[in-house]
Amino acid sequence: MKENPQAHAIVPGDPEKSEVFLRISSTDSSQRMPPPSSNLPPLTEAEIAIIKKWIEQGGKYEKHWAFVPPVKSPAPEVEHTDWPANEIDFFVLQKMEQHGLAPNEEADKERLLRRISLDLTGLPPTPEEIDAFVKNTAPDAYEKKIDELLSRSAYGERMAIPWLDVARYADSHGYQDDNYRTQWPWRDWVIHAFNENMPYDKFVTWQLAGDLLPDATKEQLLATGFNRNHKITEEGGVIDEEYRVEYVVDRTNTLGTAFLGMTIECAKCHDHKYDPVSQKDFFQLSAFFNSIKEVGLESTVGGPETFAKNPRMDITKEDLEGVLNFMNKTDTHNLQVSIMKDMDTVRKTYILSRGNYDQHAEEVTAGTPAAIMSYPDSLPKNRLGLSKWLFHPQNPLTARVYVNRVWQEIFGRGIVKSSGDFGMQGELPSNPELLDWLAVDFRENGWNIKRLVKQICMSATYRQSSVISPEKLKADPENIYLSYSPRIRMNAEMVRDLVLSSSGLLRPIIGGPSVKPYQPPGLWELATSGRGLLANYRQDHGDKLYRRGMYTFIKRTVPPPSMMIFDASNRDLCEVKRSRTNTPLQALIMMNDPTVLESSIALADLLVAGKQQTNASITSAFMRIINRRPDQQELDILLQYWKEQDDYFKAHPETVEDVVTEVGEYKLKSPPSADLAAMTRTIQVIYNMDEAITKT
Repeated sequence: MKENPQAHAIVPGDPEKSEVFLRISSTDSSQRMPPPSSNLPPLTEAEIAIIKKWIEQGGKYEKHWAFVPPVKSPAPEVEHTDWPANEIDFFVLQKMEQHGLAPNEEADKERLLRRISLDLTGLPPTPEEIDAFVKNTAPDAYEKKIDELLSRSAYGERMAIPWLDVARYADSHGYQDDNYRTQWPWRDWVIHAFNENMPYDKFVTWQLAGDLLPDATKEQLLATGFNRNHKITEEGGVIDEEYRVEYVVDRTNTLGTAFLGMTIECAKCHDHKYDPVSQKDFFQLSAFFNSIKEVGLESTVGGPETFAKNPRMDITKEDLEGVLNFMNKTDTHNLQVSIMKDMDTVRKTYILSRGNYDQHAEEVTAGTPAAIMSYPDSLPKNRLGLSKWLFHPQNPLTARVYVNRVWQEIFGRGIVKSSGDFGMQGELPSNPELLDWLAVDFRENGWNIKRLVKQICMSATYRQSSVISPEKLKADPENIYLSYSPRIRMNAEMVRDLVLSSSGLLRPIIGGPSVKPYQPPGLWELATSGRGLLANYRQDHGDKLYRRGMYTFIKRTVPPPSMMIFDASNRDLCEVKRSRTNTPLQALIMMNDPTVLESSIALADLLVAGKQQTNASITSAFMRIINRRPDQQELDILLQYWKEQDDYFKAHPETVEDVVTEVGEYKLKSPPSADLAAMTRTIQVIYNMDEAITKT
């Protein structure tokens, strides 16, 4: 202590000689901590007693759990040994039994097929798939279905969506002018990488440092677009260096959130208030991204020579026929994609006082926070070395963070609920032994993503029914211990995909330029400066109206409104967990959005043209949308509603065309009729059921 060199904050075994204990228990206002002037409440007697006991026991400091490398514990012993299907279930069941809970029975085959189809492809099963799966009584039918779904190209699209959130992918630069950028080839590469089951360590290394690999291929260069997905300004009068530093900071923050699950950004202006990350640590990390050839101002005014200031790669017709053959060739010519390329010399990096771009303090070199893992001397101090550090066996975070996010995608909640913050302010893991087991197993098995996903889906935990008893709701309202399958509202892209797929309108084209479906008029015009290619919204037509949600054009300042209402990311910053709201606007979208209305017409037209009995048509629509057969009560209600609508349209034939011909570009195959209008209205009701947009 400065005022008393003989005093020590902690004297192991002796609270009465430990200044920490003396200060927190003092009644003298000049000595008490926290001081009265801080307006912080004093510690409670119970809290003081805990600290006293800790000092008496030796005052041993233990690292935060997330900074200790994970250890693969053996599966724990459980009472009900007949329930677990794999190792995951032993860890889950142990927690259930500790809290007096028991697992639910397995979900019925219809709901189970819908669940795995949505989780693995983002698309609902067809009625034919449902019938075949229900009739298949082979003991390995479920596993074979999982393998089939994992092999579909739609799997890569499904897995890419959360990664695009992480990578802040968008089709415009952001900021005020928010002009167009051609970055979709990178998005197509992500889909390709997931479909090829590229190991996670390779997947990340190519994105962080593909340009630094020996004899880097065009595919490896394209992967580095991950680092260039951030916002870029085109505004005149800005200070070039200010924005160049902003881009470096964005990459550093993204590294912390995406791969370390840490709020690294809190250390930009000062030492982190809660985690062992100093301001020096932050700028040492930023040094890995500080030597890229780029300027802060992006401008097309100066022509090609201005563009050349920032690294790009050209994509030629030959590339599409060769190494980049996974890309959609439609509308593909003369492409330039932003990538990474370091300067020949290392740019100096400084600690910036208060984070200000022009307030240089101490010069630093590339490095990593020692609290996580010291940077090995054997690694080069560049982005390739940083990638090797991330996947070092002693790195405690990389594997944990990714398996937690995969768990979050499937169960709606991570084992660590705060999936973007594994630090001191984050939540403790609900099942730490399971998290560590998954992390080590993932690493030991070659960072195999498909294997991890299959492992989770094969578990008895995943296969449970989502029926919630009052007792379980009271004992575990947040379903932390997974004694039943969670009910999860689909994400924005999945809602759109389900509507289009169930109606037969979906065009399953992989990749290519982003598309502009229906959108209320005037939104872009009101929010922009009136300059550039994106000053006005020009809606697409034909097949482009019926593409999957992930291909919808994302303009950062005016994201797609129907998707934002369902909590899609605007892709401004790295996002590892979407919010999940429940608002009346979502119901209004399902009632009035042109895509939903047009899909209702298209599906009704298909069913009426089939000339089935009305109850068979309604059952078929229900199977396509809800993916199970309606029970008798549901069918009776829908039949009654259809009859009321049919009677109305027969009495008012002049209103039929308003219902079946006024929306979208779909061309009817059947003539407008009361039957068609009534079926359209009935299908709209099914689309508006809670179960239609909920994974159960």
